[in-house]
Amino acid sequence: MPYNNLMALNCGIVGLPNVGKSTIFSALSGARAEAANYPFCTINPNVGIVNVPDRRLLKLAEIFKPRRRIPGTVEFVDIAGLVKGASTGEGLGNQFLSHIREVGVIAQVVRCFDDPDIIHVENRIDPDSDMETINIELALADLETLGKRRERAERSHKVQGKNEQKQAETVLAVLDRIGLALEQGKPARSVNLTEEEREAVYDCHFITLKPQLYVCNVDEGGVRAAGNPYVEAVKRRAAAEGSEAVVICGKFEAELAGLDDEAEKLAFLEELGLKESGLDALVHAAYRLLGLRTFFTAGEDECRAWTIHAGDNAPKAAGVIHTDFEKGFIKAEVYSFNDIVLYGTEAKIREAGKYRIEGKDYIVQDGDVMFFKFNV
Repeated sequence: MPYNNLMALNCGIVGLPNVGKSTIFSALSGARAEAANYPFCTINPNVGIVNVPDRRLLKLAEIFKPRRRIPGTVEFVDIAGLVKGASTGEGLGNQFLSHIREVGVIAQVVRCFDDPDIIHVENRIDPDSDMETINIELALADLETLGKRRERAERSHKVQGKNEQKQAETVLAVLDRIGLALEQGKPARSVNLTEEEREAVYDCHFITLKPQLYVCNVDEGGVRAAGNPYVEAVKRRAAAEGSEAVVICGKFEAELAGLDDEAEKLAFLEELGLKESGLDALVHAAYRLLGLRTFFTAGEDECRAWTIHAGDNAPKAAGVIHTDFEKGFIKAEVYSFNDIVLYGTEAKIREAGKYRIEGKDYIVQDGDVMFFKFNV
C-alpha cells in the first residue's frame, strides 16, 4: 500500500497558546471551539469537517442546475497549545503530542500581530523563536519515540528469524538517518526516504515526518499590509524548509465566514484586493499536502465533488461513491472540467471527440467529470 494512503486524512492546527488557533478553527469549521485568553483553553481536540472551496463545482452547478450541490471535505483538528518542555510533559504536553501524531498534516499557527491585551507565553512577539520552540519540542518527542523503536528493532534482530532480522536491519538503518537529522535540529521529513523506507517506520508515527505548513495570524490591518516583518520571518522559515506559508486574520475570517451569500463574500474579498480568503488558501494547502485530488459527478439531480488520493485509478475512484461501484467496475465515461466550460454541454463534448471511455488502469486526473458503469 502506498505510504500516502496510510496517512490520516486530516490537518492538525498547532502552535503556542494564545496565537489564535481556536479562532481560526472556529472560522474554518463553523464549530464553536472554545477560545479564551489563557493558556491550555483547548485541552481536548476539537474536530471540524470543512468544505473544500472549489469554484469548479459552482460552475458545474451553473451549467447543470442541479437540485443539490455537494462539495468535497477535509477534516481539521484544533489541538491545544504547546509550550517549551511539552516533550517532557510540560503543560500537559504528552497528551497534546499524542493528538498531533494522529493527524496527516500539521498547520502551525504563528502569531504575527502586536496586541498588549492578548497574553503571549514568552511576553514578546517573536515568530522565529515561537517556531523554533514548537519545532524543537516536536523533534524531541520524535527522538524519544525513535529510541523506543530502536530498542524493539535491536531485540528483533537478535532473536527473530532471518526475514524478521532483515526487516529489523531496514528499520535500524532508517532510524539512524532520521536520528541524525533530528539531532541536527532538522525534521524527519528532511530525510530523503523511499516509499518502502517510510512504510518500514510508519508505526513510529513520527511527528516531524508529517508535511507541515505555517499559518501567519495577523490583525485586521495586516490583511492587506505588505512587508509585515513578522510575516516575512515566517515566510523565510517556510521557504528554507520547502514548505508553504498562508496569511490569515482570524477575526476577519470569522466575520467573512458569517456571510452566507457567496457573491457577497467574493465582493468583500475584491474590495480588499484579495483573490481568495486566507481560510480558503489554508484549506487548499492542506488538501494538496495530504495528496488529495478532486473528481466530479454532474447531472440534474446532483453536482458533487469527490475526494481521492493522487494516483488513484478509476475503480478506486468509483469505490469512493460506493464499494459496489469498485467491485463491479466495468468502465468510466470521462471528460474534463475544462471541456464542459469550453463546449457547454455533454453533447457538444461528444461531437468534439472529447468524451472518453476509460478502463481499470486509468489514473483519475484532478478535475475529471466521471460517470461509472458497473455490474454486481
